[in-house]
Amino acid sequence: MTDLPRVPLAGVIGSPVAHSRSPALHNYWLRRYGIKGHYVPLDIARADLKEMLAVLPRLGFVGLNVTIPHKETILGLADIISDRAALIGAANTLIFRKDGKVHADNTDGSGFIANLRQNAPNWNPHAGPAVVFGAGGAARAVVAALIEVGVPEIRLANRTRPRADAMRSDFGAKVVVSEWVKAGNMLDGAMTVVNTTSLGMVGKPDFRVPLEALSPRATVTDLVYTPLQTTFLIEAEENGCTVVDGLGMLLHQAAPGFERWFGKRPEVDDATRQAVLAS
Repeated sequence: MTDLPRVPLAGVIGSPVAHSRSPALHNYWLRRYGIKGHYVPLDIARADLKEMLAVLPRLGFVGLNVTIPHKETILGLADIISDRAALIGAANTLIFRKDGKVHADNTDGSGFIANLRQNAPNWNPHAGPAVVFGAGGAARAVVAALIEVGVPEIRLANRTRPRADAMRSDFGAKVVVSEWVKAGNMLDGAMTVVNTTSLGMVGKPDFRVPLEALSPRATVTDLVYTPLQTTFLIEAEENGCTVVDGLGMLLHQAAPGFERWFGKRPEVDDATRQAVLAS
């Protein structure tokens, strides 16, 4: 009997993880490109992470996506950490290398930029300051990416000020921190505006920062994608802004991992988007 190659496995780890759209996305790509492989959700407790990293490669796993609450913890368990994952302080992608080492990376920032470039083709990072609402792990990825593409200033506000101050300390003088109660004032002259908080998500409080100071020339994006059109984006669009929803970031951040695990760079197009929305 001929020895057949192992079918590569990948998945997403988190707790909870049943809500994740990553399985629908990756399994769509596997079908689309005729690749023998499987992608599964894995609800794994923090206490079991170390054991999981030892066992899964032996079962045929080639890598994982990492979601809340493990994105920071996983860095302490990886053998190799990319520079951007170290800077952000979190990983969303693991590659199980053939030499047995676990490589941790963060593709959230590149996914964020790719989503803007695809869905707001006229977006110019050099055009003026950016405003970022929130100072969690997603905000760190966004700020690192905005600095990398040349945004001249990043105005940052978080509901709890110390987290924003910590980001100012980590990312340097381009980051200017404002109080949350005055966050609407940051919008004056801003050309890129990003909500990285969960405000406006289904089941979460509304996003209540006043948007009157928004320039109609600004590009506005929300990392929330449930609902797809948040009140934040609806108000910005009514103001004449170019708006970009958060689903594209999910799609684009997934592509590098899929390529590393399954050997094919997937296309992020409308068919991909519709497949995930239908899941």
